[in-house]
Amino acid sequence: MQKKIIFMIINMNVGGTEKALINMISEIPKDKYDITILMLEEYGGFLNSVPNGVHIEYLCGYKNIKNVLNDSPQIISLDLLKKGKMVRAFNIIFLHLISKLIKDRSIFFKYILNDYPLINHEFDVAVAYAGPMDFISYYVATKIKAKKKIQWVHFDITKIEFNKNFASKIYHKFDKIFVVSNEGKNKFINTLPNFKNKTDEFTNIVSSEFVVKMADKGAGFDDDFKGVRILTVGRLSKEKGQDLTIPVLAKLKEDGYNVRWYCIGDGSAKVEYEQLIKEYGIENDYILLGTNPNPYPFMKHCDIYVQSSRHEGYCITLSEARCFDNPIISTNFTGASEQISHDQTGLIVNFDEKQMYNAIRQLLDDVKLKDALKKNLQNEIVDTTIEIEKFYKIINSIH
Repeated sequence: MQKKIIFMIINMNVGGTEKALINMISEIPKDKYDITILMLEEYGGFLNSVPNGVHIEYLCGYKNIKNVLNDSPQIISLDLLKKGKMVRAFNIIFLHLISKLIKDRSIFFKYILNDYPLINHEFDVAVAYAGPMDFISYYVATKIKAKKKIQWVHFDITKIEFNKNFASKIYHKFDKIFVVSNEGKNKFINTLPNFKNKTDEFTNIVSSEFVVKMADKGAGFDDDFKGVRILTVGRLSKEKGQDLTIPVLAKLKEDGYNVRWYCIGDGSAKVEYEQLIKEYGIENDYILLGTNPNPYPFMKHCDIYVQSSRHEGYCITLSEARCFDNPIISTNFTGASEQISHDQTGLIVNFDEKQMYNAIRQLLDDVKLKDALKKNLQNEIVDTTIEIEKFYKIINSIH
């Protein structure tokens, strides 16, 4: 008999969390496990990448509460007052103030979801996968019937807005908490030591066989540039740190290096970055390629791969770049040293413009170093599919 599993996520945007989920469920045999993905909204470039045989559902009525969850209570209440809904307007303001006072939105979520029934069938395992995302954690904890529940943590909780009070209360309802890097796990336990016994590392799943195969399926660079191509993949946001790389490229060009920087991704900082590129006068050499669900042809054919993130949980694009033998430079975010050995398989620098510039210049000038890094990367085996056994262990404990 098939075990029933449900994963809850925001949407299928082209991002690391979504990619990690797709990679994991691609490894799970569909004849043994009945998999459902429950999304808040029908959106994202990875929608077509969901494996065959996986059920996709959307949270009914989410569009009616999305603004209540995300907009300021003043705006929501004013809008409700205009519609004559005085009681609801008062309740939202009151519950928001209480939630702020006790630093726990559970009471607010309970009110918003009051009319939402429990999902009408039971699962073997329910996973709050988009974590830490308080609303999804609360929904999985209170509105989904399951024999086992798992909370996933994809970020360094010391670097993001993390509600410790809410987590202390709600995470007790989960049987297991998976954090995507060992360093991230230790930071989580230091913050919430009461959960030490149920917390474990679960490295994001990457199959080098799949990545290498996909690199030969899509299109890559289509310009006729003959210099050194530097590549960065990631959402255009402050978190991913592309703003660090723009002045670095300007300095490299100023110093006479024939380089061009390509960025795959889209996001909230795009307009800001476009303006910054213009200010530095490098419009022809800093290329924003937009979102691409298959960045692997670019990873295969670039000369240097740079991960410029301010913070990560476990950087899946860095894992994917390691499937090829192009030299890698990474900032020193959580989990970076678990993937890169400095001076052996890449260079790790602080989030610092001068350090990033010097690292790239070192690779451009030192052929021996570049060749050594390439050789060491060729000998690396990047395959974390064994991690799925930790998930199976939980499922198979259910009788």
